[in-house]
Amino acid sequence: MVKFLKIYFWDVISNHYVDFDGRASLAQFWYFMLINFVLKFVWVFFYKFVFIGCIASIFDFLMDAILILPSISIVTRRLHDTNRSGWFQLIELIPFIGCIILIILLVLGPVDPNRFDDERI
Repeated sequence: MVKFLKIYFWDVISNHYVDFDGRASLAQFWYFMLINFVLKFVWVFFYKFVFIGCIASIFDFLMDAILILPSISIVTRRLHDTNRSGWFQLIELIPFIGCIILIILLVLGPVDPNRFDDERI
């Protein structure tokens, strides 16, 4: 489990915190998002019951502030792997269907040749 966490989560946080260049593999993207979701769930669950009101909201905000940039950067790099611009993640702003469209775009496999990188992940 520690190796899994180190490979897919800590690598993104430590080496690609605000890296919007290059590509992210399907496994790297989805494992990062899974670990991100689990950490957020545990964080919120723990602090909502330990702290009350404003203090819990502050801890929730801190967690969001720490993870927002790596989340945006890995979505950008995943879109690069499908030969799309990172700006495609703005499609999520379309109510109701935007999130579904973005998930479909993120699930698609790599496209070669790719304008964002010469090597296939």
